[in-house]
Amino acid sequence: MSVVPHRERADAPGRFKPYPAYKDSGVEWLGKIPAHWDVRRLRFVTESNPVPSEVRGLPGETEVSFVPMEAVGVQGGLSIEITKQLADVKAGYTYFRDGDIVIAKITPCFENGKGALAAGLTNGIAFGTTELHVLRMTGRADSRFVLYLTFSDPFRKLGEADMYGAGGQKRISESFVRNFSPALPSLAEQRAIAAFLDRETARIDALVAKKARLIDLLQEQRSALITRAVTKGLDPNVLMKDSGVDWLGEIPKHWEVRPFTKCVVDRADYRGRTPTKVPSGVLLVTARNVRMGWIDYNCSEEFVAEDEYAEIMRRGLPKKNDILFTTEAPLGHVALVDREDIALAQRIIRFRLDPAHLNSRFVLFSMISSYFQSQLETLSTGSTAEGLKASKLPMLWLLVPPVHEQFTIALHIDHETTRIDALATKVREAIDRLKELRTALVSAAVTGKIDVREALA
Repeated sequence: MSVVPHRERADAPGRFKPYPAYKDSGVEWLGKIPAHWDVRRLRFVTESNPVPSEVRGLPGETEVSFVPMEAVGVQGGLSIEITKQLADVKAGYTYFRDGDIVIAKITPCFENGKGALAAGLTNGIAFGTTELHVLRMTGRADSRFVLYLTFSDPFRKLGEADMYGAGGQKRISESFVRNFSPALPSLAEQRAIAAFLDRETARIDALVAKKARLIDLLQEQRSALITRAVTKGLDPNVLMKDSGVDWLGEIPKHWEVRPFTKCVVDRADYRGRTPTKVPSGVLLVTARNVRMGWIDYNCSEEFVAEDEYAEIMRRGLPKKNDILFTTEAPLGHVALVDREDIALAQRIIRFRLDPAHLNSRFVLFSMISSYFQSQLETLSTGSTAEGLKASKLPMLWLLVPPVHEQFTIALHIDHETTRIDALATKVREAIDRLKELRTALVSAAVTGKIDVREALA
C-alpha cells in the first residue's frame, strides 16, 4: 500500500473584507472595532457560575450527566456518557445545564482550549469537575458567539497572563472571566457570525480529521513494513520453513529462532530506587525518554549528581548501540544508546549484543515489530500499568538471519521508514497550520477584524 499526503484548501481570514467603518474600542487589546459594535464586560451579558438552587426540588434519584475534565473537549464537545444520581453529585461539584458554556480553568487545560457548549445533558442537567467556570446567557448575548469568544486567542492569552497559583495548579479567576471585555454586535449579527464559524470550523476540523487518518495509515504502513522485513526478509522468492511457533508461521529457511536472552551478551536491569534529582549533573534517561526507536532528550530533562553516578550505574555503564528496553509505563519501548554520558533510571533494562552475530539496528527493529510486541502483551502483567517481570525475558523469541542479511534488512528499513516519517512530518505540519488558521479565523471574526456577513448570503 502506498500512502501519500494530499492537499486540501481552507480559507484564511485574509480573504474576507473588513467592516466599512471602525471606531476606537477604548480597550488596549481590542484596538479598533466595527462602528456599530459596543464593548461589554461578560458580567453584563452572562451569569457566571450559577448555583444549583433550581434543582434542589428534584428527587435525589434523578439521573444527571457527570462530566470529569477528560470529558471536556478541546475547542468544543462534551462526552456525556457518564450519569450519576443527583444525590451523589449535588454537593462538591460544578453545576451547569443545557445551553451553558463551560471553560476549563486550570493549567494546562485552559491553555489547551478545553471548553464547550452544554447540550443533550441527561434531564438537561450536569455536574462536573470543580475545575470549570460556567457562563450562562442572560438574553443579551448568543451562547455560540460567546463560546467562540472563549476559544479566541485574546481570551486565552489574556487569561494565561492573569492566572494565579503556582506550577501545575495555576488557574484563571472568575473575576477574569466576568470582567473580560469583548465588543459585541447585535444578537442577530452574533448569531450570523456564530453560524459562519460553525460552518468554517467544521470544514477545517474535517480537513484535520482526514490528515490525522492519513497519519494513522502511514504509521500502519510503517509498522507492516518493519514486521514483514524482520520476519520474512527482503527476498520474495526465498525458501521458507515452519518456524515451530504457531503464531509466527513460516520464516526463511536459513533463519534461526532463538530465545531473546540467548542473543544478549550482557544486560543490566535498572529497576529499583528512584535516583535523587538535582538541578544539574549527569543527564538521567528515564522510561519517558525512551520512544519507539529513539531517545527523546527534549521531553524531560532531569539530572543526577556526578558523585552519585557510579552508585546509580553500578549495574553497568551504557555503551553506544546498547539497546534500552522499558519494562513498564510504557512497556516495550526500545532505543539504541547514542551517547554514553548518561545515567539510566528505573524501569529500564540495557541489553548488549555481540556485533559479530547481531546487528543492533536489526534487533531494534525486531523489538519494535508487531511480532515481538505481541509477545510482550501476552507475557505482561498488571492492572493499572502493564509491566514485564525479568523472569519472563527467557520466554521471548527473536528471529535471527545471518548477520550480513541483518545489516541489509536494517538499511532497507532505515531508508523506507525515513521516507514514511518525512511524509508524516509534512502531514503533521499541515495539521498545525490548519489549527493555527482555525484560531486566527475565530479570533478575527469575534473581534470584528473581518466582515463575514456576505459569506453567509
